[in-house]
Amino acid sequence: MPMVARRLRDPDINPCLLESDASTRCMDENNYDREMCSIYFLKYKNCRKFWNSVMVQRRQNGVKPPMPTAAERNEILGAMGKMPY
Repeated sequence: MPMVARRLRDPDINPCLLESDASTRCMDENNYDREMCSIYFLKYKNCRKFWNSVMVQRRQNGVKPPMPTAAERNEILGAMGKMPY
């Protein structure tokens, strides 16, 4: 597997891996009809927005690494009580 693909599949780097997989699976199942999968695209977009805002905030506060690890993200989502996206 190429290095770029490996990085995109890494849950510590890609916080929206589940949403990405769901939208791809929807496209496969619906003969690539984008209208049928619009809800999955919206969930992915909202996921990216949320984690990007977390990353920006962490950078501003000087927290390293800017993107929380998969375990930290689970803790953050658990503390929120519900999915923010």
